Amino acid sequence: MEASINKFFESVGNFFTGGDQIPWCDRDVISGCEREVREIDDDASEQLKTDSLMRLSWALVHSKHPEDVQRGIAMLETSLTNASTPLQKRERLYLLAVGYYRSGDYSRSRQLVDRCLEIAPDSRQALYLKKTIEDRIAKDGVIGIGITATAVGLIAGGIAAALARRR
Repeated sequence: MEASINKFFESVGNFFTGGDQIPWCDRDVISGCEREVREIDDDASEQLKTDSLMRLSWALVHSKHPEDVQRGIAMLETSLTNASTPLQKRERLYLLAVGYYRSGDYSRSRQLVDRCLEIAPDSRQALYLKKTIEDRIAKDGVIGIGITATAVGLIAGGIAAALARRR
């Protein structure tokens, strides 16, 4: 019984705190990826360069720091035009969707994840991200409605109190 009550309060807490299961990345990982990109030789294969840049982009859009997320978004938007295969395009669209989700632009994130799912309808990552985005949009809507209802209630209560004082 106690375990189910704890689970209930945990789920309510996650709902209102916006908890999600998309991984976060710390600065040490980002620094390692940046070092890897810097250390690539000029004569290295294009595939090696691309893979290193994609790892750095992944780390940046999964960062807790908004400036890192914005760098990742900029890198991915630039590299999206160079995607030569549907797999590369899907990967970049997905990471862009994560970046926009992390930066709070849920509508742009949803558009990108939908484009990703057009390429690969069974992409589990993209399907999970889409559900996470939809849950976040719904949660924000519920909170917005709650704030509005509270404000309307306070205003109506204030008006009623003012009218009562007049009489």
